[in-house]
Amino acid sequence: MTEVRYDLLVIGDVNPDVVLGPVDGLEFGQREQLVEHGRLVLGGSAAIMACGAARLGLRVAFAGRVGDDAAGAFVRHALASRGVDVGHLVVDPQLPTPLTAIVTTGDGDRAILTSSGCLAATGPRDVPAELLDGARHVHAASFFLMPRLARSLADVFAEARAHGATTSLDTNDDPAGRWDHALLDPVLKVTDMLLPNAAEARALSGADQLTDAAQSLTRYGPTVVVKDGAHGALACAGGELLRVGAVPVEPVDAVGAGDSFDAGFVAARLHGLELRASVEVAVACGSLSTRDHGGTAAQPTWDEACAAADQKGTE
Repeated sequence: MTEVRYDLLVIGDVNPDVVLGPVDGLEFGQREQLVEHGRLVLGGSAAIMACGAARLGLRVAFAGRVGDDAAGAFVRHALASRGVDVGHLVVDPQLPTPLTAIVTTGDGDRAILTSSGCLAATGPRDVPAELLDGARHVHAASFFLMPRLARSLADVFAEARAHGATTSLDTNDDPAGRWDHALLDPVLKVTDMLLPNAAEARALSGADQLTDAAQSLTRYGPTVVVKDGAHGALACAGGELLRVGAVPVEPVDAVGAGDSFDAGFVAARLHGLELRASVEVAVACGSLSTRDHGGTAAQPTWDEACAAADQKGTE
């Protein structure tokens, strides 16, 4: 077996986010609207998760694809500056880097517009075997945005597991609204941790009640941890069902909070924490990440996350 070089290999999407808001509604007809905040920040569920994990002290590598353009150079630098190894990040010679515009509202909701660029071209060849053989854990995100990778992700996860790694998946939203189980179910069977938000858990399971949704999704095998915004999180594994409340913060921007949650949960499990303690750390990471604009600016360190989780546990 190859020497373990990374605690975590993250596979998936990376792009610049232009975050604008708050605004109550978009006006067409060539109307110009002024908003209070505008930021150019690192985006992509996988990329934000990778940065959060690196901030928590994990050795992180990233596998994915960007274009040979200014946007690609921006995200490569942003990842590397946060301690993520981008040595295997593929540069597509023809297709552009994805771009996302996020319009936020005053009540914390947001609209997301994404130009997919090279996402659809991202595939299993972008995940080198030496990375799979050299990582303790493999995480994939934005499943439905990368159909070529999605069709092969079960094989990628199976190979990672064969080398002794654990696996996790955050499907994120399905823009087509199909939630294709013929595509997804083989992946869930080789997934150790499934990390949807509440809306995604309901869509994936077909259940209205969140507890029913979480329990239904465990039938495929993974530990299911559902992010429930201001309500905290719900976890289900091996017949155990538990809920952890949110950490109180004054939120500035919730973009990427779920990805920081994912980083916290994976880091906690890799540190050997049991389920409840891992969810508490994950909730702390998600909550603390909302203290500044963009997905990565306020991501906590391991000590900060544990302190917030411990304080929440004593209330």
